[in-house]
Amino acid sequence: MLVVCGLSIGLILSSMSSKALLEEGKERGMALTSGLSFRLTEPLLAMDFLQMKNLIDNVHGQYGVVIYIFLVDASNNILAHTFSGGFPIDLLHVNLDGQKPQPLLLATERGRIYDFNARIALGEKNLGTVRLGLSRSNLDAQIHQQQIISLIATLGVVGLGVVLALWFSHTVTFRLKRLRESAEEIVKGNLNVQAGFSLEKNCWEIMECGKEECPAYGDSRRRCWYLPGTLCPACRDKEYPLKIESCRHCPVFRYNSGDELQDLAEAFDVMAVTVKNHIEELTEREKTIGKQQRLLKTIMDVTPDFITLQDKDLIYTFAGKAFCEYFNLHEDDVIGRTDFDLFPKQQADLAFQEDKRILGTGTPLVKEITFKRPDGQKWFHVVKVPVYDQDNSIIGLLLTARDISTLKKFQEQLIQAQKMEGLGRLAGGVAHEINTPLGVILGYSQLMMDDITDEALLENLKIIEKQTKVCRKIVADLLGFSRRSHSVREALNVNESLREVIALVEHVFSLNRIMIIHELEETITLLTGDKEQLKQVWLNLLNNAADAIGQDGLIFVQSRRNIQRQGIEVSIADTGQGVEKEHLSKLFDPFFTTKQVGKGTGLGLSISFGIIKDLGGTISALSPTPAEYLPRDFTRSEQYGPGAVFIVELPTPKGEST
Repeated sequence: MLVVCGLSIGLILSSMSSKALLEEGKERGMALTSGLSFRLTEPLLAMDFLQMKNLIDNVHGQYGVVIYIFLVDASNNILAHTFSGGFPIDLLHVNLDGQKPQPLLLATERGRIYDFNARIALGEKNLGTVRLGLSRSNLDAQIHQQQIISLIATLGVVGLGVVLALWFSHTVTFRLKRLRESAEEIVKGNLNVQAGFSLEKNCWEIMECGKEECPAYGDSRRRCWYLPGTLCPACRDKEYPLKIESCRHCPVFRYNSGDELQDLAEAFDVMAVTVKNHIEELTEREKTIGKQQRLLKTIMDVTPDFITLQDKDLIYTFAGKAFCEYFNLHEDDVIGRTDFDLFPKQQADLAFQEDKRILGTGTPLVKEITFKRPDGQKWFHVVKVPVYDQDNSIIGLLLTARDISTLKKFQEQLIQAQKMEGLGRLAGGVAHEINTPLGVILGYSQLMMDDITDEALLENLKIIEKQTKVCRKIVADLLGFSRRSHSVREALNVNESLREVIALVEHVFSLNRIMIIHELEETITLLTGDKEQLKQVWLNLLNNAADAIGQDGLIFVQSRRNIQRQGIEVSIADTGQGVEKEHLSKLFDPFFTTKQVGKGTGLGLSISFGIIKDLGGTISALSPTPAEYLPRDFTRSEQYGPGAVFIVELPTPKGEST
């Protein structure tokens, strides 16, 4: 009975252990296949055939029960295999569905073989399949041997075998379960999992190296033989898997290396950390690129220049804020469109021909364009340059345009100033030459008037005398304009000069019912200049104001400190007929006048402009007169015109404050 029980138990244990061994072989084969599939993911993405071959050869040579290993891509093309006598094509047509239970038992010339199929995927994308053949003959031999041992062994041995088999099965299952759970977490996107077990001693503790700059120092999740750039003399400047051969003789490897399941778990950990690092690097680069894009966008938006970018089909891919605001467009209205969608056909066609020539020849275009707008004529300096890629091929067109209207206005003013300077020199020379004969004519005509008694002839001589004096006045104005007259620079009081001139003309103006009101600030500083010339300026401005009024009007003279510009401001405003807008810019040009023929030479304001300029000041005119330049209690009515105001700004001497 005991023998029968023992044999029964032995048969039962033999059957159980046979099944356990068989299942273990299958699970080990599946684990090897899965681990290999994970290891092959990175070289398959990089299409590194050498690394693929090294990986499958390493596994094939390391495990004698592995008959063959081969790798195919998603199109079932063979990438690497371990067959030495040619690849059996029939294997490509069996066990194709990785969803069916694995492995598939195949009958071959070398006996029965378990064929394992593991898909290699990145997310939802299928990259390929790795196939592994595991010998069933070795498993059968182990099973047969186990059956013999079980039959011979005693009940104790049978019991011990059962216990050992169960313990072994539980250990392997636990590790495989942990490995499977780690793989599921990685698939879910959790890269902080650890499939392998923590080490009792790390490499820096075993070697007692203390090299904190080593990549392996402080890294308890990855084994040092998986890390590139470690500082061990035997594996320096080597990367996995090339360094593994030299690492096998290292005491760290001998102490911490384990079986295939541990290798697979450690490979999982290395893969998870590597992918996590790559993702973090990509995220950081994405943030940097985003920051640079926002910075570039800010620069493009704040620049006053027009900036646009078109692709090689002349479709807008970028338009700066200044460009959009000038043409009253939104950026979304420009992006994705061409010039024909945004501008008139003639203008768009001209731009199209220019742009095509630039894209065809690669020659930049620089030009100046002008056109009229409601707020005046505009000038733009336009630059168009081709945009190249890393292959030196033209991929688009960059346009920049800058508003140079102010620069053009300054250029015109400079040209006008140069003309005025030349005209002043010419006028001075002519006046100097004419002044002497005029003096002779005036002198002889006055002598003849003393000797002639004929009334008709005497009247003619008086006309000659009068017109000669008019000519002398014109010549004097020309000399004043040319600045050849001598000036005396001395300390002068602006208010005092104003009062003297007002007192001189006040009675004459009152005959035409023109009232002069003055409001002079007494705290203004003394200036240095020619008092008589400055009085001439006030006289010219007051006379012009009276001429503009004619009869029944008001002239308001005001002096005050200009704190902002550190100077003195004098304004002479009238209620006359005003000045046309197009004439304001010409008032200070020589010989320009709006008065009737014979009532003005057109030199008064030019001379005044020169005198104020010599004092370092400026003179300008506004029309109609703003309210701030009129008395506070003044009320406009129909009897008054729009008026004009002349504003003189004079700087105070350096070191003094107004």
